[in-house]
Amino acid sequence: MERDRADEQDGVDRAARERVARRDEAVRAAVAQGLLGPGAPVVGLLDVTGIRESAAALRAAFEAVVPPGTPVLHAFAVKATPLVPVLRLLHAEGIGAEVAGPGELALARAAGLPPELTVLDSPAKTTAELREALELGIALNADNPQELDRLDDLVRSAPTRPTPPGAASTWTASDSDSASASSALPRSPLGIRVNPQIGGGSIGATSTATRTSKFGVALRDEGAREWVVRAYLDRPWLTRLHAHTGSQGIPLPLMARGVAETYALAEEINARIGRPQIDTIDIGGGLPVDFTGEAEAPTYAEYARLLAREVPGLFDGRYGLVTEFGRSLLAKHGTVVARVEYAKSAGGRRIAVTHAGVQVATRTVYAPAAWPLRIAAYDAEGRPKAGPEVVQDVAGPACFSGDLLAEGRALPPLEQGDFAAALDTGAYYFAHHYGYNSLARPGIYGFAPDPAGGVAFATVRRPQTVPEIVAESGGAHVDALTTLNAPGSR
Repeated sequence: MERDRADEQDGVDRAARERVARRDEAVRAAVAQGLLGPGAPVVGLLDVTGIRESAAALRAAFEAVVPPGTPVLHAFAVKATPLVPVLRLLHAEGIGAEVAGPGELALARAAGLPPELTVLDSPAKTTAELREALELGIALNADNPQELDRLDDLVRSAPTRPTPPGAASTWTASDSDSASASSALPRSPLGIRVNPQIGGGSIGATSTATRTSKFGVALRDEGAREWVVRAYLDRPWLTRLHAHTGSQGIPLPLMARGVAETYALAEEINARIGRPQIDTIDIGGGLPVDFTGEAEAPTYAEYARLLAREVPGLFDGRYGLVTEFGRSLLAKHGTVVARVEYAKSAGGRRIAVTHAGVQVATRTVYAPAAWPLRIAAYDAEGRPKAGPEVVQDVAGPACFSGDLLAEGRALPPLEQGDFAAALDTGAYYFAHHYGYNSLARPGIYGFAPDPAGGVAFATVRRPQTVPEIVAESGGAHVDALTTLNAPGSR
């Protein structure tokens, strides 16, 4: 066993070294090919090889702990990197999509994700969104009793699917005042999201299982657990149970505890019903990312083994599984690279003024203690800089003093025309533009080795143009306010 763990760590370290080498070569090639330079001072780069490797590692981790033939859907949390080509790549690697609203659903459909590989989760689904999901056959989890009331009405006219063996073949309105009359289950697998209320991690904003979290039914509130059980007793079409403990800053043992609580509830519900009505448990995602170094840690294999030890019944083949990982699949495989426009000093501190700041790294700029980023220095030709390190700030272009990617960071001195790279930014960074100062969205390019031994690039999202900024800012309606209730008008 120890030898196996040592071999696994060697593989993680080797993958990290290879990822650094690919990134360095991509930065140099981006400069050489004109994707990065004076006319394109900030870009996002995505490592296609690394993304494929993470997807394969996720699949392999759970395949190692579930019996053969167990249905497992790994649904990528689209909010982490809402880019159609990324979703298409992940789909090609056997990964589905978890969407949180009509925009993300549209992205998943544009990427070719079929309904059976898509899960809809959102705390504020409209009736129209619920109806669309049911018509398409997309799985969804009701967040609260009011949403379940809406589903009661909508399920009556929703498309159906064959009733699985062992399930109730029919139900009628007489079974429950809220049950839907039908002879088969809705095409969409339906469940309820619960909050096990087991506590938060080190970042409150990404902790979703606290006592007052806005997500799901709070199981420890008075009467809530019994209400959930009764909801399943009354609705044979509820066949899934969902919980998500949190994301960055959540330790693995707490994540495992959340899964264990959810499994125990599923067992209780099925026992009360007297048959395995709940056939699938959605354990959420949220594997934290180590932003302090190159290695991907913790690994999917570590998490899957922990779950198998702590919740063995979940992995005995009686339940299908859904996961919703996002950040951990993409973070390490994205890099924001920005040109140093000016190098100056203030109060004895060096400052590299770059074109990457709050518009691409909003969380880091506003909450640097919770979301620190590593910075790599490259010279004007895109080669890694060496030499003695000096303490310096890496600043962005926005007009407020706190627009800093890094403060007081020891790096090789960044000079005018050099490049600063914000590492581990493949999730929740350059695809989540913040329009401060009407700064343009950067171009995003995927890269992979080409047959000749160089680097090939593909456009994922082209750079935003200034005319597009004007159009988004109401350029077509320039006189809208001056003509509204103008003097003399009635």
